[in-house]
Amino acid sequence: MDAALDLAAAAIEMTVADVQAAFARGVTAEALTQTFLDRIATYNPRYRAVIFLNPHALDEARAIDRRRAAGEALGPLAGVPVVVKDTMDMAGLPTTAGWHFLSAQAGGVDLMPATDSPVVARMREAGCVILGKTNVPVLSATGSHASDSWAGPTLNAMAPESLPGGSSAGTATAVAASLAVLGLAEETGGSIQNPASAQGLVGIKPTFALVPNAGVVPLGGSTRDVVGPIARCVRDAALTLDALAGYTAADPKTVAGIGRRPAGGYAGGLSETALQGKRLGLYGPGWRDRPLSAETAALYARAQREIAARGATLVADPFAGSGFAALGQPVAGLDHYDARGIESVVYDLQKYLERLGPDAAYRSFAELAAATKAEDPFAPGGVLDWMNQVAAFAPCLADPLSPPDLSDFLALREGYLAIFDEVMARHDLDALVFPQMRDTLPPLLGPETIHETTVCEINIAGLPGVVMPAGSFASGAPFCLIFVGRLWSEADLLALAFDYEAATRYRHAPVLSAA
Repeated sequence: MDAALDLAAAAIEMTVADVQAAFARGVTAEALTQTFLDRIATYNPRYRAVIFLNPHALDEARAIDRRRAAGEALGPLAGVPVVVKDTMDMAGLPTTAGWHFLSAQAGGVDLMPATDSPVVARMREAGCVILGKTNVPVLSATGSHASDSWAGPTLNAMAPESLPGGSSAGTATAVAASLAVLGLAEETGGSIQNPASAQGLVGIKPTFALVPNAGVVPLGGSTRDVVGPIARCVRDAALTLDALAGYTAADPKTVAGIGRRPAGGYAGGLSETALQGKRLGLYGPGWRDRPLSAETAALYARAQREIAARGATLVADPFAGSGFAALGQPVAGLDHYDARGIESVVYDLQKYLERLGPDAAYRSFAELAAATKAEDPFAPGGVLDWMNQVAAFAPCLADPLSPPDLSDFLALREGYLAIFDEVMARHDLDALVFPQMRDTLPPLLGPETIHETTVCEINIAGLPGVVMPAGSFASGAPFCLIFVGRLWSEADLLALAFDYEAATRYRHAPVLSAA
C-alpha cells in the first residue's frame, strides 16, 4: 500500500500510542500533521469543527522532527496533532468567542492576544502540534450546540442530525471525526461533559483550580470555569491532563492544586483492575429529581452489570434523604441549569480583556459592551439574559470593575461539598457512576437542549468528572457514563474509567461524509 494512503487510514481513531508507534517506524511529525490537515480540508467544510488553522503547524512539526533526529528525549505528546477551543488565547490567531462582533471575517474586529493562554503554552511545551482553533456558540452560552456561531453550525460527527454538545462543540467534533488526535475544551456549565457525551468521547471535567484558565474567555472564570481534554480513549485524556495540570503564577488560584497531582502522573495510575472492590453510587432522585428515560435506564442497567462484573459494588441512590437535590435553583427557560457563580462574568471579562495586551481591540468590559450593544447578551432575548434571574448579578453588572460579592455562591458550594462528603463517607463510596444524559440527543434543529445529569451540581461544587463511551441509543446517538468523585480525585476516576474501557471498548469511528 502507498505510504501516504497507509498513513491516511491509520489517522482514523489514532491514539497517542499509535502516534508514537508511527514515529518509531519512521513516520515524521510533518507527514502526520499534513495527513490531519488533509482530513480537515476534506471534512471540515461540512462539519465546521475548525474555524482557524495554525499557519505554522507544519513548521512546528518539522521542529519536532529535528529534535527527534538529534536524539532528544521527547515526551509522549511530542508531535501529536491537537486542536484548541476558540476561547483559548493563542498568539497569532484571533479569539472570537463565536461572536461576529469579534471576528474580522464576519465583519467585526478581531481580538488578537499578545500571548498564549497557559494551557496553550503547556501544550506547546509538551511538543504538541496545534492544528488550529475550534468552533463555539456565542460567548459559550449553551452546552448543546454551536449553531449561532459566526462560523456556522458545527455538526455532530457521530450523529449529524443531532445536537453536537456545546460549548466545546468544535473540539468534540474535531476529535470524533479524527481531524485531530486530541482537543482542549472548557466548561462552565457542561461544555466538556456534554460534547464528549454527545459524540462518544472521553472528557475530563477537572476539579476547579487544578488547570489554569487565565487567557480563556470566561463565563465564571473565578468561580466555575475549567479547562480539560477531550480524547478518544482514557489514556490519551490522562496524558493530556498530565500536561495541563498544575500551578502557574499566571493564574494564582491554581495554588490550590499544589500537592494534589499524583506522583506518577494521571496516566501512570491507570489500571485494568481498578474497579475491583470499589463502591460506586448510582443516579437517583436524591441527586437530582429528574427521571431517566426508559431507554437510558435500560442502557444504564447494562452498564451496571458490566461494572459489577469487574468486581465493583453498586449503591442505589446514596443521596436519598440528604437534601442534596434541594440545593439546586434552576433558572427558568433552561433545562435544570443553575447559573449561580456566573454573576462574576462581567468582572472576569474585564480581567480577561486586560490580559490581552496593549494592542488589543478592546481593553475593558465597557469598551466591549459599547461595541456590541446592538446584541447586548444580558438584555431580554440575549444569549445570557437568564443571568438576570440570579439576584447577585445586577450589582455586578452595574460595577464591572469591582470584585463581585460571591457570598451566596460560596455558601452554596460549601453546602454541596458538605453533603457530598458526608454521603460519600456514610456509604463508603469511592466514586459515583451515572449516565451523563437522561435521554437520547435532541435533533440539531429545534428548541430542545441536552438533558444531562451532573452539570450544575459538579460545576458549582467544583468536583471532577470523567465522561466515557458506554454504548449507543437506538437513534445512533452515543450513550456515555460519567464517573464523579471527591475534589482532586481525577487519578482515581481515570483508573475506574480505564478499567471499564478495557472491558467494553464501546468507542467506534463515525462514518463521515464530505458533502
